[in-house]
Amino acid sequence: MVTNTISYNVYHKTCPSRQVLDIIANKWTALVIGQLADGPRRFSVLKRGIDGISQKMLTQTLRELERNGIVSRTIYAEVPPRVEYALTPLGQSLKKPMDAIRDWSEAHIEQINTAQHLYQQRSDV
Repeated sequence: MVTNTISYNVYHKTCPSRQVLDIIANKWTALVIGQLADGPRRFSVLKRGIDGISQKMLTQTLRELERNGIVSRTIYAEVPPRVEYALTPLGQSLKKPMDAIRDWSEAHIEQINTAQHLYQQRSDV
């Protein structure tokens, strides 16, 4: 049996894996995945949990993640209807990498702020 193996290279301008990088490199994606890591959440709970995200941006982010198989959307036939978002198995596989990025960001913010300040001082001269 012959299997076709496709080799992807994100550094090549036409590589479709760049679309994946665009999705997961988004700050809102990282924050949504972090909020969904512990289980399904309703839209309003996600909105409250991600300070500063607009309703429009949260909607766009959830739709993009759903479209790409990272998040599932479940509508419950209740009055009023209840909608929950959850990580799919594919989305679950992003938890550790996204945790690492968020942790790194929090652990290194002071160094980043210092570097920005020093850079600005050099630029002002």
